[in-house]
Amino acid sequence: MHEITYHTFVHENVKSFMEGFRYDAHPMGMLMASVGALSTFYPDARNIADAENRHMQIVRMIAKMPTLGAWSYRHAQGKPFVYPDNDLGYTANFLSMLFKMSERKFEADERLVKALDVLFILHADHEQNCSTNAVRSVGSSQVDPYSAVAAGVAALFGPLHGGANEAVLRMLRRIGSKDNIPDFITGVKEGNERLMGFGHRVYKNYDPRAKIIKKACDDVFEVTGVNPLLEIAQELEKIALEDEYFVKRKLYPNVDFYSGLIYEAFQFPPEMFTVLFAIGRTPGWLAQWLELVQDKEQKIARPKQIYTGDRTLDFTPASERWS
Repeated sequence: MHEITYHTFVHENVKSFMEGFRYDAHPMGMLMASVGALSTFYPDARNIADAENRHMQIVRMIAKMPTLGAWSYRHAQGKPFVYPDNDLGYTANFLSMLFKMSERKFEADERLVKALDVLFILHADHEQNCSTNAVRSVGSSQVDPYSAVAAGVAALFGPLHGGANEAVLRMLRRIGSKDNIPDFITGVKEGNERLMGFGHRVYKNYDPRAKIIKKACDDVFEVTGVNPLLEIAQELEKIALEDEYFVKRKLYPNVDFYSGLIYEAFQFPPEMFTVLFAIGRTPGWLAQWLELVQDKEQKIARPKQIYTGDRTLDFTPASERWS
């Protein structure tokens, strides 16, 4: 743990770099750019053949992600950047950099620290999803890990990947109350509404991560008070687990269904949700990157592309095309 906390600080020029973004810059765009910029601060990171050097870059990346993520949040809030407090653990330090104001030392409730810790762990790695595939694909060119992870952040930025929990909150707000759920369910069955946070490309039953996050929800709401959207979410889940339409289609709650409620309870704006996702996923991305650079059979990524268009096209000479 000490090895990580020792490297949480970033070069002061990184601070200047992040201060240069517009006041309304998206935190995820700032994170993506600043992660990529780290490759210029550590040019030795390009020496990926050296095992000791690889380890150092991995430690740096895991340690600095919360700092960059917190600073992107503070910039969007128009608040001064807070430096790391290495007396604190990984997640508690992150919360301090996010929310500390004039107090001498920021101390987060242990239940909130544990809940966010659980979310980071659950998001760490999840097979060959879009962002992990991006890290491996870019990393296969033997580029430095900062550039490869920046590619993963870029992939996660897309609404079809990292933005799913934000879509769940929008859906719950649109439903508005439990009384409106029957009409919404009818709309889903008729194809006029989309049920967000249900179903998964991998899990064809209840997402095991969702069960753990649901418990974390209870812990967080003990501290922050219950989010009024929780009642709607629980009723939706109850219907989906019992209604034959959803059971037949294997539409069970996934990891995004409750995580957005937790993030909102922390008072994170929706644009920060994906930044939190990226911080948790960074160790998994780096594990994937390390695996591929150590694989002697690994070649540069080049997916096969098969032409399926017309085979017999008549060629018209240029002199005849515009006559």
